Amino acid sequence: MILVSGLWPGLAGALLLGACIGAIMGLPRERFGFISAGISFAMLAILAGIALLQTVPGLAGLWVETASLMLGAYLLGCLVGGAGQMVAKRG
Repeated sequence: MILVSGLWPGLAGALLLGACIGAIMGLPRERFGFISAGISFAMLAILAGIALLQTVPGLAGLWVETASLMLGAYLLGCLVGGAGQMVAKRG
């Protein structure tokens, strides 16, 4: 919680950037898009697992935890922006 409270501007920026990119690009519709999205979520899972297990000590561990939070916020923003674009096209 302390990490989130200290990094909230960066997390908000990652979320906003992801929402903008998701709104511009949309959700994946082709095979390559699904593969690259899967790789992104796999990297998030690996980073989150390393952060939760606390296998990397010290400053490098802080970087891993920060990266997992930032990547998660960015990917969440991409999903929200892509879903928003899909809803806007339907309406």
